[in-house]
Order: sequence, then C-alpha cells, then structure tokens
Amino acid sequence: MTTIQIPGFVTFTIAIVVFFVGSGLNGVVGPLKRWNIPEAVTGGLIAALVTLSAYRLFGIEVTFDLAARDMLLLYFFTGIGLNARLDDLRAGGRPLVVLLMLTLAYLLLQNMIAVGSTAAMDLPDGIAPLLGSVSLIGGHGTTIAWAPLIAARFGLGNALEIGIASATLGLVIASLVGGPVARILIGRYHLHGQPAEPPSIGLPDTPATEKATGINHVNLLRTVLVLNVAILIGVALDEIVAETGIKLPLFVICLLVAIVMTNTVPRAFPRMFWPARSRSLALISDLSLNIFLAMSLMSMQLWTLGGLGPALIIVLAIQTVVAVLYMIFIVFPAMGRDYRAAVIAAGFSGISLGATPTAIANMTAVTKAHGPAPTAFIILPLVSAFFIDIANALVIGFMVR
Repeated sequence: MTTIQIPGFVTFTIAIVVFFVGSGLNGVVGPLKRWNIPEAVTGGLIAALVTLSAYRLFGIEVTFDLAARDMLLLYFFTGIGLNARLDDLRAGGRPLVVLLMLTLAYLLLQNMIAVGSTAAMDLPDGIAPLLGSVSLIGGHGTTIAWAPLIAARFGLGNALEIGIASATLGLVIASLVGGPVARILIGRYHLHGQPAEPPSIGLPDTPATEKATGINHVNLLRTVLVLNVAILIGVALDEIVAETGIKLPLFVICLLVAIVMTNTVPRAFPRMFWPARSRSLALISDLSLNIFLAMSLMSMQLWTLGGLGPALIIVLAIQTVVAVLYMIFIVFPAMGRDYRAAVIAAGFSGISLGATPTAIANMTAVTKAHGPAPTAFIILPLVSAFFIDIANALVIGFMVR
C-alpha cells in the first residue's frame, strides 16, 4: 500500500475543482438540481469515488491536509452569527425549543432502533451505540472520542473501524436525502420563501454586476476584518471555557460571539460599517461552506465502508428510513408546516444522520432555489452543535455503562 499525502494548498485547490465538477454535473443532470443536491456534495462524492478506485485498483491511499477546512468552518458559522438579529432570535425562541425537543426525542429513538436491530440480528455487545447516536448524531468526532471506551468496555477490538464506517456512510446519506425531502414538502404544500428578504447565505448562480450586488473589494475586506475579529475573540474565549472543564466546539463559541457582536456593536457605533445581511457576507459564507463540504466529502475514505457487513448495512438502512419519515411526518408538522419548516426538515438530515455542516449545506441548496429562511440558519446550528452534543454524551455514557 502506497500513501500519498496531499498538502494543504493543493487540497484547497482540488476542493475548488471538485466544487466546479459538481456544479457542472448538477447543470447537466437535471434530477441533481431538481432535488436540491448541493454542488459540493455531487463533486465531493465523485472525488471520493476516484480515491476509492485508486485504493482498490492500484493500492494507493490518498490523504488530504485539511487544516484549511477547519478555518473555513469558523468563517461560515461566524457569518451565521453576524446575521442573527434580535428579532430573529426572539422569533426563533419557540421554534428553537420545539426543534430541541424533537431532536432529543429522536436521539432516544435512534438508539432504541440500534439496540433493537442489533439484538434481533444477534450482533456483538457494544455495536448498538456505534450504529446509533455515537456515529450518526455524533459524527466522526464523537465516534473517535467514544470508540476506545466502547472497545475496552465490551472487548470490541474493531469498534473504531465500525464507528468510522457508520459515520462516513451516514454523512453520505445525509447529504443526499435532505434536498429531496424538502422538494417533496415544498411541492406538496406549494411553499416558497420571501423574495424581499436578503439572502444570508445561498446567493443565486446567475451573474450580476458589481453595482447590482453591492460587492466590491472594500466591502469584502471590511467583512473579512469583522469576521476575523469575532473569530479571534472566540479563540480567546475558547481557552477560557476549556479551563472550566466545559467542552464546546470552537465554531459554536465563535457563533455565539458573533451573535453578541452583531446585536451590540452597530447600536454603539451606528455609523460604523457592519456586514450583517450584506451580499459580501453571503458571498464569503457561500464560499466557506462549499469548499468546506467539498473537502469533507472528497477526503472520505470510502474503503472503510468495507468493514460494514450486511447486518450493519441493514441497521443503517432502517435508521435512514426512520429518519426520513421523522423529517416528513414529525419535524415538518411540529415546526409549523410552512416554508421554514420544510427548510429545517431538510437540515434535520444532518442532525440525524450526518453533521451540522451537512445540514446547513442541504438548507442552503433549498433556499438558493426557493428563497431565504434566515431563522432556520440560527436555530438549527444551536440545536445540532450545542444542546444535542451535551444530551448525546449523557445518553452514550448511560449506554456504555
């Protein structure tokens, strides 16, 4: 086996190419665009299949330096925070609580399905949490954190491989099912966004003049400066929070810092440039999310899925069907049966099967085609990347014990 390590700058460049490959395919293959499959997902999966072919046919394992990906994630979620106005936060109060309750209920349901399915197929002890919220709601990070403990507790030597394979397949499925779910709901109930609302993310693909979009190099640099200041404050606070023993993802802290800044700084300095709800911020958010997602998907090591036997595939298939039904018949009605509810239902695929960026990418693909839904982009990350991580850790700890 030969390993090829792709350096960071080349990885970033390849991710751009991967995005354009996906964009081109979405333009040619009608169903991809019609079912709101993000361009980065299309291109990223193609790239992942190429690395899989290199691994299977030539014994070449391609790995990527993903340092730039983490920075893009900070830019994206900080941008979401800068767009969070107090009115949106107030409007998101009740939906935030409802979505949190729905997610907590699904967390328990997902683990019940994993326990029941693995018991019915007489799979080894310890596999249930790995095919439940450890890998699916938790994703790769949670899997890596908990797999050694599960392996030691149940004597499951390949716990990490099983969990990583499950998380990888869940990420792929989440990237593919969110858009179609929204498409079904929007078409069935004739829903649409508010065209007058400026997009916080998901600028249309049609070219426009600099004057029409309000984007120029000065506005872009001002926007990047505000983003960088928010991120620097978030990094400083992250060190303080870590000393208290509380574990929060850095992008969540940056998101919260940006929310505070965007609701205080413009009030204190009304004549100061502020990028909230601007085209320049939407442009940076789009760029960050698309390249992040392209990097994430093209770097997937699909050969790890070979560790999933037929029984494990069946469990994940059951999890997928239940997740889709939950989005359509539980999440959408509970969130109000309106356009925002359809967007959140698309994003719920990322909560239930993939990751927060996948959820946001699915929602972005929907809003790009049907109109903005700014509140959805505030409440879903807070639920999926903050509250649910705490609850998931408690549930996993109980299952492991």
